[in-house]
Formats: sequence, structure tokens, C-alpha cells
Amino acid sequence: MAKPAANLKDLSTNSDFSKLLNEVLGPQKSFDGSVVKGRVIGVDSEFVMIDVGLKSEGRVALREFSRPGEDPEVKAGDIVEVFVERMENRDGETALSREKARREEVWAELEKSTEKNERVTGVIFGRVKGGFTVDLGGAVAFLPGSQVDIRPVRDVGPLMGTPQPFHILKMDRQRGNIVVSRRAVLEESRESARSDLLGNLREGQVLTGIVKNITDYGAFVDLGGVDGLLHVTDISWKRVNHPSEMLTIGQNIQVQVIRYNEENQRISLGMKQLESDPWDGIAAKYPVGQKVTGRVNNITDYGAFVELESGIEGLVHVSEMSWTKKNVHPGKIVSTSQEVEVMVLDVDQEKRRISLGLKQTTENPWKDFAAKNKAGDVLDGEVRNITEFGLFVGLPGDIDGMVHMSDIAWDVTGEDALKQYNKGDTVKVKILEVEADKERVALGIKQLSGEDPNAGALDGFNKGAVVTCTITEVTANGLEVNVSDNVTGFIKKADLSRERSEQRPDRFAVGEKVDAKVLSADKKSRKLSLSIKQREIDEDKEAMAAFGSSDSGASLGDILGAALKSKKDEA
Repeated sequence: MAKPAANLKDLSTNSDFSKLLNEVLGPQKSFDGSVVKGRVIGVDSEFVMIDVGLKSEGRVALREFSRPGEDPEVKAGDIVEVFVERMENRDGETALSREKARREEVWAELEKSTEKNERVTGVIFGRVKGGFTVDLGGAVAFLPGSQVDIRPVRDVGPLMGTPQPFHILKMDRQRGNIVVSRRAVLEESRESARSDLLGNLREGQVLTGIVKNITDYGAFVDLGGVDGLLHVTDISWKRVNHPSEMLTIGQNIQVQVIRYNEENQRISLGMKQLESDPWDGIAAKYPVGQKVTGRVNNITDYGAFVELESGIEGLVHVSEMSWTKKNVHPGKIVSTSQEVEVMVLDVDQEKRRISLGLKQTTENPWKDFAAKNKAGDVLDGEVRNITEFGLFVGLPGDIDGMVHMSDIAWDVTGEDALKQYNKGDTVKVKILEVEADKERVALGIKQLSGEDPNAGALDGFNKGAVVTCTITEVTANGLEVNVSDNVTGFIKKADLSRERSEQRPDRFAVGEKVDAKVLSADKKSRKLSLSIKQREIDEDKEAMAAFGSSDSGASLGDILGAALKSKKDEA
């Protein structure tokens, strides 16, 4: 009996033992954990019955035969692959799984694709923390949020449920983890598209792009691998204060290549160039003198811009806004979005400028005033404003006339004359001059009392006359002097002496008397312009004429020389 046992031991070491054992005992095989093919023998609302050739059929949930977002496609008679979890469960049925079978098959295919660095097709079907879940034909992968697109995507809804390519970043079969990237696929396509685009890019070419970013000066447009700048001035023919008024991030737009610098690959784009230029033939469309209606779309310190039509706007300068309201901000005359009637004053098609007038659409009150009033007429008016040089008085027609401070009183001038009046006072004035074209009316108050009582005060103070005057004030610029009771004068610093070193006002004192020559006389202000320097020069010339020299030593020599010569001639 011992020998057969030894023989069995020897057989156990033989390479054909398993074959002999199968011949004696028959084939013994376990299907647990393997993928087998089976025939569908029935389908109900929840399960699919499958015969895989074992002692009993197995049931698989119907949902395992559908992909995310799709209806299950299975019917009796179909041959399908399933994964055998257990040959016999507690109910005596074979435990099968379609999902695990598909996963085993898909994992094998995915590993091959990963080794070859090939793209795989998948469907985004759910959201999880930090990203999304992707069905890769039976295997579930994780798509990080940062790998969805090249730039952040606000709404992933349009991407879900749609088959699209992915790149596998990492696979761990033991843990069942797969990480994929859609961004890597887009970047590869983008780089290829970029090379093709730059190679064929030409100025004037029309392209479709996506608004990538918006700034104060324009928008960056993704042309498919390369960005171009759409400047705010090239978005529309009409005024665009900020690009966000016309564009939104992610918007698809058509643009034209305006400039392309191959060295730095800078691309300048335009949208308005795809439309006809509204400025073509503008001079004929808006002739000078024509009245048109427009909408105020921008107000500045120097005027208001009025849109006449889309892409065409003109400027109403502040000086052309009102006949009577001067030095008033345009915002107090018109408001944004207000419909106004304006007159075309000038059209410069080359500079794309139109000058408009608002006041020209109404009657000119200055011309109306000139037609009804003339120099010498006396009117009553209200003091509307007091400035450092005179009074502004309200006149009929809502215009203002000016009384210069020198025309307020005969015997009072300057600030003293202005102090006699307050804003709101009613005064009687005489029209001195009307200049409608210059929008100016000169008025006088002192002229109401007749002729100047001191009209002859300057008689005798002719140019070139030497007068004796008394210093009333010493200033840094010269001397204020009193020549007579009604006549004053001023001696400039440069006219204080012939010698530069003596041209110092501080050499003189108030009350001191000096002699000076009259350079000019202002009859209106009764004030003389005087010069000590000119008086000294004239005295030197007179001495030169009388004695031959202005120097006393030289004069003596000349005199002695002339006397000796006379004696010699007599001898």
C-alpha cells in the first residue's frame, strides 16, 4: 500500500498531473470573478434574465444596461457579456453584473489608450465635490473643475450629457480611480488651430471669436488659439463709453483684422469696419444751416455731444448753447438723453467732426435789442452781477449790458465807484454802444448827468510838458503822484532815473515833490504817464546844445580852448 502512495507523490510532481486528474475526475472550473457571455431570456420593468450556461439563470438590474442620460437597449435573444460574482447565491441564482463586465472590458481598453496617449470619449453626467463625474463607456472617471476648460466655465450645463473627448491624466485600477481632463484636449486643439490661424492670418480677414476679457480700453477676443484686441473705438461707429455697453464675456462676435504684426503677433480687431461708414457723404446729408433733431448722449465742461443718428454725433460748444447764459455749465442748459433741435454750423468729414449750435434755433435777442434800441437811449435795469471791472445790468430780451467802472461816475473811479452799488439794485443807464454781432452792449451811468465837469482838467498837460508833482504813494512798480486837484499820474520804476542803479522807488518818500515829463495823458481817467528819466535825458541834450558837453569839466576845457584860439587869431 505504501508504494501506490509513493507513486501518487511522484505524479503530483509531474507536469501532466492536472491533465490526468481532469481525465479521471472530469473538468472542474470556477466561474466566480470572470466575464462570460450569456443569452437574454427575459426582460421586465426591473430586471433582465440571462442564461450563462450554469445550473441556474441570473438576474441583472435593467438600469445596468443603460448609459447616463440614455434608455436601456436590451431584448430577449441578445448575447451580452456579464461578470459572474457568485455561481450560486442564497436564492440559488447565479449573481451576475453587467456594469462590472463592462467595467472590466472598458478598463482594459482605457489602459491601452493610456499607454498610447490616445484620447478617450466620455460623457459628463454628474457633479461631485471639486469637479464632475464622467462615464467612459462603463468606467466612471473624475473630472476636476480646473480641467473642464481652458478658462473658467460659469455654466457646465451645455457640456453635460454630450459625448466628447478626454485625456486620461491618471489611472489606478486597484483603487478604481481614473482622473481625466477636457482642458488638455482643448489645449492641443488650440495650439494646432493657433498655428493654422497665424499662418493664414491677413489684414482685412473676417473671423469669428469669443470675448475673453473686457477692460476700460477694449476687449480681448479669442480667435481660436490666439487673442486679438478689439479697441473701444473700433467696436461701433457710435460713441461707446465702455466696452461692457456692447459686449459680454463669452459672447460670440464677428470681427475684422485691422492690423497684424507678425513680429510680436499682435492682432488689432474691429467690429464697426464690418458695417458701412455713416460718415460717407456726411456733408451732403447735413448741410451747414440745416436744423436737425438729435439726442444728447454726453455732457462735458466745454459742451454737449448730440447724436444725430447711429454713429454720427456733433458737438454743441458751450459758446453756442445760449444767447444770454454765459459762463454756465452745459449741464444746466441740457440733460443727457434729452431730445434737442440744433443747427449745423460746420462739417469736417476728414476729421469726422460736426459743429452744432443750440442757440441758433431760436431768435437772437441781441439783434432784436439792436433793432429796438440805439446809442443814447436811457433804460432801467437790475444790477445782475458786479465784477472787478464793472457792473452787469439786465436789459429787455434777457440780455446783459456792462457799465465799465470808469463810466459809473465822473469824480469816482475804480473800486470806490463799484462800492456804490449792490447786486439787485435798480439803476438807470444810458446806452453808449450796441454791437449785436459781438453780443455786447456798452452802458454808462455818469453820462446821465451831462458832460464831464472836469473835461478841461488836462488842458495844459500836453505830451512833452514838464510838471511838478507830489508823491502820494510809493509802490514796488513805481510812484503814484498828484499833479493837480483833479489830475493824477504814475511814474514807472524804469522811468525813475537815467541810471539803472537809481531806479529804486524806495529812494523816494510820500509828500516829496519831483519834476517829471508827460509821456501820455488818458482823458477818460484823467491820469498822466510821467518820466523823471526822460526829463533828465532832455536836460542833458539842452546842456549839450548850449555848452558843447553835458560834463562840467569838459565844458570848461572847451571854453578855454575856444578862448585861446580866438586870441591867436587876433594876433
